[in-house]
Amino acid sequence: MKIINGVPFHQSLRRHRSALALTVSLLLSGCATFSPDRGMGVVSDIAGQTIKKDVVAIRSVDEAQQADDAVKRLLRRALNVDTAVQVALLNNRGLQAAYNELALAETDLVQESLPPNPTFSISRISGGGAVEIERQVVGDILALATLPFRSEIAKRRFHQAQLRAALETLRLASDVRRSYYRAVGANEMVGLLTDAKSTAEATAKLASKLGETGSLNKLDQAREQVFYAETTADLASARQEATSSRERLARLMGLWDGELTFRLPKTLPPLPRRPSALPSIEVDAVTHRIDLQIARIELDALAKSLNLTEASRFVTLLDVAGIAKTTRDPDGSRFRERGFDIQFQIPIFDGGEVRVRQASETYNQAFNRLTEKAINVRSEARDAYRTYRSSYEIARQYEREVLPLRKIITEEMQLRFSSMQVDVFALLTEARQRIASLRAGIDAKRSFWLAQSDLQTAVNGGGSGETQIESRPTTTAQAGGGGGH
Repeated sequence: MKIINGVPFHQSLRRHRSALALTVSLLLSGCATFSPDRGMGVVSDIAGQTIKKDVVAIRSVDEAQQADDAVKRLLRRALNVDTAVQVALLNNRGLQAAYNELALAETDLVQESLPPNPTFSISRISGGGAVEIERQVVGDILALATLPFRSEIAKRRFHQAQLRAALETLRLASDVRRSYYRAVGANEMVGLLTDAKSTAEATAKLASKLGETGSLNKLDQAREQVFYAETTADLASARQEATSSRERLARLMGLWDGELTFRLPKTLPPLPRRPSALPSIEVDAVTHRIDLQIARIELDALAKSLNLTEASRFVTLLDVAGIAKTTRDPDGSRFRERGFDIQFQIPIFDGGEVRVRQASETYNQAFNRLTEKAINVRSEARDAYRTYRSSYEIARQYEREVLPLRKIITEEMQLRFSSMQVDVFALLTEARQRIASLRAGIDAKRSFWLAQSDLQTAVNGGGSGETQIESRPTTTAQAGGGGGH
């Protein structure tokens, strides 16, 4: 019986096998597995808490049918901004592609958490009646030793992927909100200009008849005719804008064919009674912005990667092979030999300094970008809130002061025209000015709802981060073309 360190060989073998089995079981216990929801839990939580909407990753025919049924139910009524966002989250295929990207990221996580597969090789050499058979099992010890570190980094990368999918969800919701307010605002403008065209047409006909009787000169006739022509052109432009805005909204909601008959309101929602007060807008943005969270995780992952690179800078290859060799001589005798082989690189020319320098500079780059992003996020939040408040005050001014005063002026002018205190030209001039004020009021209200959407984006993320300022013609600019008498 063979004795090793005072222990029979078969007992020593059993002990080594037990140790090997325990080591393998511990490694396998740390391996990541595929989650039932493929990482969608984080996305669902963020969407539910941030925009109060449901999201679903469509993976089967049944799930596709359920989503389609939900979309059809939502489209039966005129859409508000919330139902439009929900339809897009259920039906937009680009968003589903982002969720597929998340599922692919989970495969990377599982792959990185698995121990390296051993390599088995066998060779047979014969000659002169002798035969030599050699078998080897080679394992990457360096990969096995660094597995816990690489697995931890992979988990953080996967969490990054979850936040990126959530960011795509918020981006789609932001785009839908903006497109919705543009489309509904265009509808309201079309309604106003349709009435304005009828008024301008009647005015132009009246001016033509007065011209035939000699009561109106050519200059005044031309002024009324050009007002009618400009209003007609403005109506055509508004209809084109309404059609294009509706098509963009349909694209974002993933609608086509028979679903394109969805209904939108004719007017924008009324203004809230008071604007939101957000005294800690910068803190809210820095805390909740998804893109900042992604940058923080990236920085943390790079820090761990830098530590791993520094720890393994001198060793980039460490393979251990178990060897079993059997030799058969021509006389029929056999010899069996066992041993091991170790391979590692000697860091003579490359001591890992290049890899460490690359990892260090990559970390510093990520740190500077995170710092820049945090500064920009604070600025974007402040700017979005100021724009939101000023847009509210402007729209409220039109609602409370300008439009009611215009209505009073119009009514008084009509009374004075009935009592022959003013002529028809003053009445027509006032009609043009009132139409200009109504158009400016619609633009102001649309600008407010767009600013509110930008504010939500600035706090939660999901947009470009640049507040888009709506160009709004002033009342005096639109009314100036009417001329005077």
